[in-house]
Amino acid sequence: MTIEKYGAIDIGSNAVRLLISSIHEEEGQTTRFKKTSLVRVPIRLGADVFKTKRVSEENIIRMIDAMQAYQLLMKTHKVVKYKACATSAMREAENGEEVVELIKEKTGIQIDIIGGKDEAAIIAMTDLNNLINTDATYLYVDVGGGSTEFTLYHNGNVITSRSFKLGTVRLLNKLISDDIWNEVEQWIKKNTQEYPRVSLIGSGGNINNIFKNSGKSPGKPLSFLYLSSYYKLLNSLTYEERIWQLNLNQDRADVIIPAARIYLSAMKWSGAKDIYVPKIGLSDGIIKSLYNEKLNNC
Repeated sequence: MTIEKYGAIDIGSNAVRLLISSIHEEEGQTTRFKKTSLVRVPIRLGADVFKTKRVSEENIIRMIDAMQAYQLLMKTHKVVKYKACATSAMREAENGEEVVELIKEKTGIQIDIIGGKDEAAIIAMTDLNNLINTDATYLYVDVGGGSTEFTLYHNGNVITSRSFKLGTVRLLNKLISDDIWNEVEQWIKKNTQEYPRVSLIGSGGNINNIFKNSGKSPGKPLSFLYLSSYYKLLNSLTYEERIWQLNLNQDRADVIIPAARIYLSAMKWSGAKDIYVPKIGLSDGIIKSLYNEKLNNC
């Protein structure tokens, strides 16, 4: 058996995450991917960028600190390979490339700023395919702070995908126009109308949190009715009450409401009655992409 550790850094609009996974290889057996460590820092880059088009000096310093910490964690874990990807906020930051160069200089960590299509493609490398029945239709919805990626699967194949600038941090800061909502609605309705039954697959920290609080067993879906009721509960509570009564983190207690709204809207427009929550995301896809690169180079 051979065991190696890979690292994935996901620089999102709401938080910056480091996932360290152990890759277990045994001859004649399916390779296992085991999550060893997950660290999350709520820097919330989108709060700056979506308003001013720049990463603030304060957040540049926080990013450098986070990358230095992640670099040391990966060194301590003896990570042999890593990849750092930045998404929506860094894509739109006018000083994004400058920040990338500065972080490289200060920490040695190279960051790739990826597009929406690349983001969706990396996520598709996860165990998502193992969750999709070959005789069913799923709308995969990955809600982030700055954007949401939609991918339609039918009979195990990707039919179409699209990234929209519809994210929780944007919504929180009232930066989403009705035109964006209408565009998303029309896209979902147009691409799902020919399928009699569609289920959602949701990813992102907010839907993971909602699923955890539901008490549902892994693999079981949440119903539209449950998510709708939970959305009403969230809206009935103040920010402080959501932290205290629902035991939410400070940086989760505000963005969870717009996230729930996006998932509910997608369910309504696609006619989905259930949403599956497999706890996968960009970090998992990065780990898989690194492993695939290793196989291709062998």
